[in-house]
Amino acid sequence: MRVGVVTFPGSNCDADAQRAIDGVDGLRAVRLWHGDADLAGVDAVVLPGGFSWGDYLRPGAIARVAPIVQELRRFADAGGPVLGICNGFQILCEAGLLPGALQPNRDGRFRCMDVWVKAEGRACAWLPPLSRPLRLPIAHAHGAWTAPEPELQACEDRGQLVLRYVTATGERADAANPNGSARDVAGVCNAAGNVLGLMPHPERAVHADLGSTDGLHLLTALLGRSA
Repeated sequence: MRVGVVTFPGSNCDADAQRAIDGVDGLRAVRLWHGDADLAGVDAVVLPGGFSWGDYLRPGAIARVAPIVQELRRFADAGGPVLGICNGFQILCEAGLLPGALQPNRDGRFRCMDVWVKAEGRACAWLPPLSRPLRLPIAHAHGAWTAPEPELQACEDRGQLVLRYVTATGERADAANPNGSARDVAGVCNAAGNVLGLMPHPERAVHADLGSTDGLHLLTALLGRSA
């Protein structure tokens, strides 16, 4: 299965994403450039973390008009699996492929730490149902996902709030939420379930030497199997 990894000016997790994908039997990463006019026939697409276009205006605000993102809209509308990680999540929200927006962390600080997240809501292409929390790292300054209350409740009702910040034992608690995200949301999917955005970095949790292999669950889900 060929998984495209898009590089924007300012991306800094694209090589990490490529290595993580290539480390899964059955997946092969294909490098894509933000100025490309097509997706080279890939089966899935990852928008990696970083600081596309230096986060000028807002994180993801300039990247959303890149040629590759216009093609990504057509791919997603046709049911193609799309994963946005950190800055990729911000781009997907700015592009209207996911609901809501990412705001500065509630304490105004860049947060770099391991967190625990739990899968809830509907199953999606990148996230099979899981009974235990996942340990994943975060590294962001604009990670507080929010939406107007009617949209927030609609997302809740449709099961689109698929990842929540929790404690190590799986309970929601204010202290477990690192950025002030509404309803402890760490990840959101679209109504169809093929597009997922999340602030934690699964590509940095694919080997025991990195402290966790829980990120593999999001990649092996594409192949219909558990990590």
